[in-house]
Amino acid sequence: MAVPPAADPTERVPAAVILACAVLAGGFFGFGLAWSTMVRPEIVISFLMLHDMGLLLVLGGAAGVSLLGYQLLPRLLPRPLFGRTFTKHASTLDSRTIVGSAIFGIGWGVCGVCPGPAIAGLGAGNWPLAIVVVGILAGAWLQGRFFGQP
Repeated sequence: MAVPPAADPTERVPAAVILACAVLAGGFFGFGLAWSTMVRPEIVISFLMLHDMGLLLVLGGAAGVSLLGYQLLPRLLPRPLFGRTFTKHASTLDSRTIVGSAIFGIGWGVCGVCPGPAIAGLGAGNWPLAIVVVGILAGAWLQGRFFGQP
C-alpha cells in the first residue's frame, strides 16, 4: 500500500492513508517482535544475562535494516512518502540523555521488555505486560509534565 510521493510538495496525503500505513507498519513490527520472542520477558532477561544470545541476531538484523533505510531512502526517494523533505534531527549528549538512558536501561533490565515489545506483548496475550505499559505511560507523563523543556 505504498503511496507515491505527491507531485506537488504542497499537496497533502489524506490522513486515512497515513493512518492505514501506520497500522500496517505497526502490525508488521508487532508480528516481528512476537515471532522473534522479544515479547517474552524471560527470553529478554536471559539475553541480558548473556545466557541466550539468540536475540543478538534480532538486534543485528534490526540495526542493519535501520542503517540501510536511513542511508538509502534519502538517496532513492525524491522526498519522504508523507513529508516534504528529509531532515536530520539534532541530538545532544548531556546529563539528561545519560540519566534518561540509565532509567530506560534499568527499567528494561527489571521488567525484561522495552516499550515496543511491551505493547506487542499485549497484542500477543501476555497480559502481565499491562503493568509495564502503565509504567511506561506514567514515566512519559512525568517526563513531559516536569522535564519537558530543557
